[in-house]
Amino acid sequence: MSLSSTVYDVIVVGGGHAGSEAAASAANMGAKTLLITMNLQNIAQMSCNPAMGGIAKGQILREIDALGGYSAIVTDKTAIQFKMLNKSKGPAMWSPRAQSDRMMFAETWRNMLEQTDNLDFYQDSVNGLLFEGDKIVGVKTSLGLNISARTVVVTAGTFLNGLIHIGEKTFGGGRAGEKSSTGITEDLVAKGFDSGRMKTGTPPRVDGRSLDFSKMTEQPGDEHPEKFSYLPSTKRLTKQRSCYLSYTNKEVHELLREGFERSPMFNGRIQSTGPRYCPSIEDKIDRFASKEQHQIFVEPEGWNTVEIYVNGFSTSLPDDVQDKAIRLIPGFENVKFFRYGYAIEYDYFPPTQLKHSLETKLIENLFFAGQINGTTGYEEAAAQGLMAGVNAALKVQEKEAFILKRSEAYIGVLIDDLITKGTEEPYRMFTSRAEYRTLLRQDNADIRLTPLSNAIGLASDERLERVNTKISTTQALIEFLSKLSVTKEEINPILASKNLALVNQSMKLIKIAARPQLEFNDYKDIPKLSEFLALHKIDKEIIEQVEIHLKYSGYIQKEKNNADKLNRLENVPIPSSFDYKKVKSLSYEAIEKLSKIKPVTISQASRISGVSPSDISVLLVYMGR
Repeated sequence: MSLSSTVYDVIVVGGGHAGSEAAASAANMGAKTLLITMNLQNIAQMSCNPAMGGIAKGQILREIDALGGYSAIVTDKTAIQFKMLNKSKGPAMWSPRAQSDRMMFAETWRNMLEQTDNLDFYQDSVNGLLFEGDKIVGVKTSLGLNISARTVVVTAGTFLNGLIHIGEKTFGGGRAGEKSSTGITEDLVAKGFDSGRMKTGTPPRVDGRSLDFSKMTEQPGDEHPEKFSYLPSTKRLTKQRSCYLSYTNKEVHELLREGFERSPMFNGRIQSTGPRYCPSIEDKIDRFASKEQHQIFVEPEGWNTVEIYVNGFSTSLPDDVQDKAIRLIPGFENVKFFRYGYAIEYDYFPPTQLKHSLETKLIENLFFAGQINGTTGYEEAAAQGLMAGVNAALKVQEKEAFILKRSEAYIGVLIDDLITKGTEEPYRMFTSRAEYRTLLRQDNADIRLTPLSNAIGLASDERLERVNTKISTTQALIEFLSKLSVTKEEINPILASKNLALVNQSMKLIKIAARPQLEFNDYKDIPKLSEFLALHKIDKEIIEQVEIHLKYSGYIQKEKNNADKLNRLENVPIPSSFDYKKVKSLSYEAIEKLSKIKPVTISQASRISGVSPSDISVLLVYMGR
């Protein structure tokens, strides 16, 4: 059957991290899906750094896995180093991060997608969208094909009218070595969409054989590395590659400043907004003029390549300036470039034009995911892709949209922030954006999300069975600790070794275990407990759950109570046709913002910038609440 005569349930435009997860989730939901991308060899390409996870991003990756996505599995299969960040802080801040083999990452993604039922592939460029009134019905490609679809998910990344800058040189491109995409922006603007421009950048890639690592500080992975996926099919690393740390200096900064007048950031050629939290080296020097040095993370791109990613040296300065300045960094004196750093400008669409399902408000059955929504980062893109793919499939099946609350997932926070607040700079997830981060830990993403995903047909029964076993085993160990009495002869030597107050009588172990200075390993060899652990085959994952419960149950319960209060407002809907101008007591700014964003609940309305608590009270009174 030819492409032009097939009607797909879902067409995904773009094969990056958002597109790959969108295609996988839609197909696994039973939708007949087509993934169209410019180059099938570059599916899920790591355009920037060869790493997944990190602060808040690691939590998102665990959530993607818990929902039944592929990103965590691919990361585990291609990791070359693993670190659990922020381990010295509370569990709400623990964030897993892995360095990946960049070439293996893309290859593994493609292999997994090719083994996914209901998923077809086509290599071409989409240069237009097909509409019937206010409904999308397909796409048109550069080869002149019109391909029909019930829903379309656009995940165009940095390709929409992409423009690459290296110093005074400018040329079209979606990323290095690949052309930009034209036509989609123009079709959407003609339909009434607002669009804008954003920028991002990437550092040089260099030859590791030309670096002197003895002048740098080695950054090894964790001694006992963990992994991302909750499934047993992926394994923990048994060997790892080290990263390295170096620093810029005054001489580097002075030389870079000499090139500022030739930098597109400073001479006015780039006027769009870049990522505040991942600035270019010239931006860092300009904004933090008093700092005499900045960190440079030297990251290998894989097991069997000498290519190195120079993290921290993102730049669009002229190639000759890059060449001279980087040689002044310790260890880079004889560096050889694989390619120079560059900046890229691209079109995006302010995400307040979307529903929480990531379907556009203007055009029915059209979904956006990834950098087209103004975000930055693989993990943020992949999360949106998964949710857009799920909701496109559910729309075809005439089922309710799948929407995660802020109290249920970082993914819920991410999407709600975009839809409700919008963004004028590339949006990046941080733990500080979540009100309920003690609830939204990386260790319990499966408990939070797998039952929800299984109910809509995405997460497998195998996943749900593992979650139920985890929950029941955790509860069994907690109950055992609450019943087990330990004598003072058993526990006092342990307390004394920690310089803690001794007990003068037998006590329930759960009371002693709650002491913040004690860890499970300190008392796990108490005979009766040791026997229980062996009998029930209690693993590290269960012990971690129990420890968190013992030490943080008060904080967790407090957050649950706060979330419950907020969720009551989630149950107060606002009709889509509601006319805010009729409510005279609302402020002018509230009327303007509410009319534009059209929140679907009172809770969402309360999070819109410019809508005050008094405005919410007025709405509640007006609605009889």
